[in-house]
Amino acid sequence: MLTVLGFAMIATFLVLIMMKRMSPIAALVLIPALFCVAVGQGAQLGDYVIDGVGKLAPTAAMLMFAIVYFGVMIDVGLFDPIVRGILRFCKADPVRVVVGTAVLAAIVSLDGDGSTTFMITVSAMYPLYKRLGMSLVVLTGVAATANGVMNTLPWGGPTARAATALKLDAGDIFVPMIPALAVGLLFVIALAYVLGRRERKRIGYLTLDQALAPEASGETVLVGTGAGGGKGEGRATRRTGAGGDAPVESGADAADEDAGTPGFQGLDPNRATLRPRLYWFNAALTVGLLTAMILELLPIPVLFLIGAALALTVNYPRPAEQKERLAAHADNVLNVSGMVFAAAVFTGVLTGTGMVKHMADWLVGAIPDAMGPHMALVTGLLSLPLTYFMSNDGFYFGVLPVLAEAGAAHGVSPLEIARASLVGQALHMSSPLVPAVYVLVGMAKVEFGDHTRFTVKWAALTSLVVLAAAVLFGIV
Repeated sequence: MLTVLGFAMIATFLVLIMMKRMSPIAALVLIPALFCVAVGQGAQLGDYVIDGVGKLAPTAAMLMFAIVYFGVMIDVGLFDPIVRGILRFCKADPVRVVVGTAVLAAIVSLDGDGSTTFMITVSAMYPLYKRLGMSLVVLTGVAATANGVMNTLPWGGPTARAATALKLDAGDIFVPMIPALAVGLLFVIALAYVLGRRERKRIGYLTLDQALAPEASGETVLVGTGAGGGKGEGRATRRTGAGGDAPVESGADAADEDAGTPGFQGLDPNRATLRPRLYWFNAALTVGLLTAMILELLPIPVLFLIGAALALTVNYPRPAEQKERLAAHADNVLNVSGMVFAAAVFTGVLTGTGMVKHMADWLVGAIPDAMGPHMALVTGLLSLPLTYFMSNDGFYFGVLPVLAEAGAAHGVSPLEIARASLVGQALHMSSPLVPAVYVLVGMAKVEFGDHTRFTVKWAALTSLVVLAAAVLFGIV
């Protein structure tokens, strides 16, 4: 009964948000509350929620101060050279823009933190996507999938959890997986190329000078080879200034009222928030912060709290300036922290009612005995839905040991099981239970349901490619 209700709760949540019948926050709170009552445990709802909030509170604190910290770093211009470098590579060609998104997300993912990756990637690429009228779900989908592949780094979380759960060395798990993960990353870049060609066909492309041209007056004419035919006047013409026409964008994803807004303000060399004299201080502070995070010198929420306080105090010594910067980023902070605490209701009910355990037991019990010798492959396949529908903690500490025991009974090494368990991370990073994904969709101004519809199929395919490469190379 709990198994059926658990799957029904997850399915109801996904359907409602993908059909935009409910907002993610409302769905994360109300649906598990109703199902908790339905299983006859409504009296324990408060305990489940408090328990879930307690477990996710450090994550919420980390995200809140990480958003403030990296928001300030973006304000002061720390990442402007990265943005300019990406723009020079992209040349306003949709293919290069999407490939650049994948490469940038993969590089920044080396710090092991998804929220950091998404903040930097979206801050760098969002203006270009908006100016070119490109689909923003391509931005979120490619960034999330690239980060998912890189999330398997030993300091990224899943590998460490697998090592802890099965009492193995993280290096023994990760190092042999590098060839398969490299194939997965190459697949993401190839996918970005294909999606970029689709975008180029849909909207054409601007020259770089046109894309960066200020919209103070006159027209910007999109010239390219879109679906409408040969080269010539494109699909989007802007007229701005006194008495001008409203912006017109091509494509449903670019048609919102924000399309003509300050697209490249992040590259404005004269913006008031810049602190060029403090560039090397801010760079050293960021490198030091990320190093301390990787070395686990202090809990990550504490590191970001201290880092945000230092960044604000040094770059904006006046309290009024600090308040202004905090207010500028308050919208992102509130949206993300609210989503995390709402997700605590969902995870609290799933765990507290026993739904997660019953679902995991049912899935493991459904594995035919004949598949025993192939438990590594089974683990890889199961990692896709299980890491999507439950937290990494739930999967690695609750399900993985059971799978490892089943594999050991048929002579399958725990190392193979641990390696196979990593392949679902490309899909996991778009799970509604991953707080960082709300940073991604929030900053990119994309509906979570739209992101889910677009990304899940590509992320699942990426995970299967990683698994196929691991089998082909004899890793699992």
